[in-house]
Amino acid sequence: MSSQADRYRVIAAGICALILTVGLARFAYTPMLPIMRHEAGLSALAGGWLATFNYAGYITGALITATISDLRLKFQLYRLGLVVAVISTVAMGMTQDVYLWAGLRFISGVSSTGGLLLASGLVLNWLIRQGHKPELGLHFAGIGLGLAVSGLVVAVMVGHLSWQNDWIGLGLLGIAFFLPAWFWLPPPAALHAHAPQFVPKPPSRKWMNLFIATYFCAGFGYVISATFIVAILEKLPMFTGKGSWVWVVIGFASVPSCFLWDRIARRIGEIRALLLSYALQTVSILVPGFTDSAWANLFSAILYGGTFAGIVSLTLTVIGRCFPANPAKAMARLTLSYGLAQMVAPAMAGYIAAATGSYRGALFVAAWVMGAGMLLLVALQRLEVREAQEPAVSVAN
Repeated sequence: MSSQADRYRVIAAGICALILTVGLARFAYTPMLPIMRHEAGLSALAGGWLATFNYAGYITGALITATISDLRLKFQLYRLGLVVAVISTVAMGMTQDVYLWAGLRFISGVSSTGGLLLASGLVLNWLIRQGHKPELGLHFAGIGLGLAVSGLVVAVMVGHLSWQNDWIGLGLLGIAFFLPAWFWLPPPAALHAHAPQFVPKPPSRKWMNLFIATYFCAGFGYVISATFIVAILEKLPMFTGKGSWVWVVIGFASVPSCFLWDRIARRIGEIRALLLSYALQTVSILVPGFTDSAWANLFSAILYGGTFAGIVSLTLTVIGRCFPANPAKAMARLTLSYGLAQMVAPAMAGYIAAATGSYRGALFVAAWVMGAGMLLLVALQRLEVREAQEPAVSVAN
């Protein structure tokens, strides 16, 4: 068994990978969106499509991850993702061609799976291998830190640098997180013959299908706010020119959320915890659709930050524990539905915004989909009760 210092070093590598690939390469686009619309002439429709290309890259990365079982190969792809994250971020500031932007958003989306899926799976595999508790709450704090870092940096740079130099600055900052992410995560090794001695039985195919469907709904609801919340709040007088600071608030609100939702799950169960988090996130989505109150919208942003990372952490930890030998592959299979939702939803929101001049309609659609996800979670909970009383006859491959 490794030391606690080794454990924290490996977890820190995963956190830095999330900050780089998710916070900077992928979601710095959210606080940069109103800046690019104002300074680079990016339209609402083009802004939605760029987000869609980013999520198309994400789902492509998840597809690749889902088809690979070799942990050594996944480790190499993880490192490649770190390199691509830095390069694609810097390159966003070196062109004004919308087609090149689309290509760069696509490959940055591919790179984000390096932090969210590959790093998560590699860290969980290492924890299991070394006899530590297989928990990812601390690792997933990197999502919130990444959002806070990207928002804080953009907020500091805006007004002082051009939008091009904002992107270049974000990419250069990424090198600071690239180095520990590269050097502190060791190559994976096969599980020792004696650990773990207990391998959980895989869930039934019906359970997997329901879980995948609920995660699609979560992805749909999550991505509308993730992509457009800064642009929505920028239109309110209190936040005009300060949208990047809203992103910072969201990031800091999400940092402790993974620990909080882990504790809630221990008390009431993981599915009930997911139900509660879905309900609260639905409220956060609806508030901007019903009121222009600055304080209500700030509360909505904090509530959103406090739920979305917890949903990701709970969901991926649950599925990772079901497949401890190769958690990244199982996480990737589940994430395909999440990525599909993230590819469809921003384009839909872009069309609604272009047609109505507002993102309000997209918020209502997102809330409706989250409600459907809650119904699916109720069905999943009932299925678990039935399967606990009867032997499962169908298992996921």
